[in-house]
Amino acid sequence: MARKPEKHRPPRRVEVEEIDEIDEIEEVEEEEQDQRRSRREREGKAAKQKPAPGKQAVPARRGPKSRNAIVRYFQETGDELRKVAWPSREEAVRLTLIVLGTTLAFAIFLGLLDLLFHRLASLLV
Repeated sequence: MARKPEKHRPPRRVEVEEIDEIDEIEEVEEEEQDQRRSRREREGKAAKQKPAPGKQAVPARRGPKSRNAIVRYFQETGDELRKVAWPSREEAVRLTLIVLGTTLAFAIFLGLLDLLFHRLASLLV
């Protein structure tokens, strides 16, 4: 289907009040960004000051970044993995048992549902 050619429209005149409104909106957005930035900085300082109980803060690697994109990717990945707050062994075991228990419960439920539908289908056929 052929498209209609678009008509050229002259630029719309912008009134002074609209410009003032745009300026106010931009100022509010800048203030919000400043507030978010300062909140992140405060949270970052708090996180640096107080490591989690029983955990030691591991500093990020501060070596020179490679110019090779692939090498830089792996360097940055390693830096991010050093920042991760890994769970304790007890917490990891507990969460693993929850996942396994939930998986087993749903497997049993779906197996019973499958058996029910199989029996119903065999009655109809």
